[in-house]
Amino acid sequence: MLETDTQGQDPLHIFDGRQSEAAAALQRGVCRTFRALGHSVLTELPLANGRRADVVALSGSGDILIVEIKSCLIDYRTDGKWHEYLDYCDRLYFAVAADFPCEVIPDAAGLILADRYGAELLREPAEARLSAARRRAMMLSFARAAALRLQHHLDPGCGFES
Repeated sequence: MLETDTQGQDPLHIFDGRQSEAAAALQRGVCRTFRALGHSVLTELPLANGRRADVVALSGSGDILIVEIKSCLIDYRTDGKWHEYLDYCDRLYFAVAADFPCEVIPDAAGLILADRYGAELLREPAEARLSAARRRAMMLSFARAAALRLQHHLDPGCGFES
């Protein structure tokens, strides 16, 4: 059995089998761009409310950004859970492909156009700073997930069963 976080979620399990190829490509481009901007990134990070953030970026100054990947308009319209990410980040972005109808994205959210090779930040979101306690909890979750994933990568048999 894989080690789990305090909410019983598995921080090592990065793909849940529901992610489309299109979403994976957008996620890759977003991660590449945020890394180029100097941020550390994790994908599919479990949050304390039971949700998983598609991409979480941590800036050098400690800002926490969440990026919600939307592979198509149907994905956006049928998935209203993005509001539940707002309590876990300083800024929330949507990442979409170039052919996505961007006018449906809320003005308060950031907007990123992405493909598998990179991304362009088109609009910065409204900022809502996290409380100190929530920031600490998110940073601990981020650090723990990153360390566990790295350890599993370096030594897959170290305390983990397949």
